[in-house]
Amino acid sequence: MALLEIRDITSGYGEVQILWGTSIALEEGKLTSLVGANGAGKTTTMRTVMGQIKPWAGSVWFNGQDISNLSAHAKAEMGVVLVPEGRQLFTDMSVEENLEMGASPKRARPHIQKNLELVYEMFPRLKERRAQKAGTMSGGEQQMLAVARGIMANPIVLMIDELSLGLAPVLVLDLFQSLKLLKEQGLTMMLVEQNVQMALAVSDYAFVLAHGKVELEGPSRELAQDEHVRSAYLGL
Repeated sequence: MALLEIRDITSGYGEVQILWGTSIALEEGKLTSLVGANGAGKTTTMRTVMGQIKPWAGSVWFNGQDISNLSAHAKAEMGVVLVPEGRQLFTDMSVEENLEMGASPKRARPHIQKNLELVYEMFPRLKERRAQKAGTMSGGEQQMLAVARGIMANPIVLMIDELSLGLAPVLVLDLFQSLKLLKEQGLTMMLVEQNVQMALAVSDYAFVLAHGKVELEGPSRELAQDEHVRSAYLGL
């Protein structure tokens, strides 16, 4: 049984339908990528899972429980955590204050010190800048902080939306290396990412979205090596 499962989800914004019966399953301890062109429905999928958008039809299951209609706060308390596109940091707060805010779920509070040590080990720059205001850091450092804040919530499932968007290649490599470290620790993750090659290289399994539907799915390595898939669906 999948740890997190999206079953035939239909949703959208207002009267605009974005997802058309989308189904995705996340295996425990694995990193799953959700890839596709702009407008394919990737971010909408994550927002629907998180409860920021209510599904019109279908359901979201976590640990065998239907969580479709729970609030984003309730889902975070259960261990489903989203690192949103655009970071959404508290820019006037320091790095460490942002990290402490990430630990606001009750389930995370007993683990604050352990998780703080973990994120400072993964991202030494954050430790060096822990007293610095988040809004004064570079884009790459802010993205590190956004991921670290997600880790501070002590997630069971960590969803990351557009990890590398707008960042220099060297910082992208650092961030993807952090995903490998988290995967080695057994964290279940879902990654939405425009950098398809990097996403497939780091993930175990991938779903390809097109026009709000899953067009393809399979082991990431197999999708990356299939020339028809690369040209027809991934733009590679």
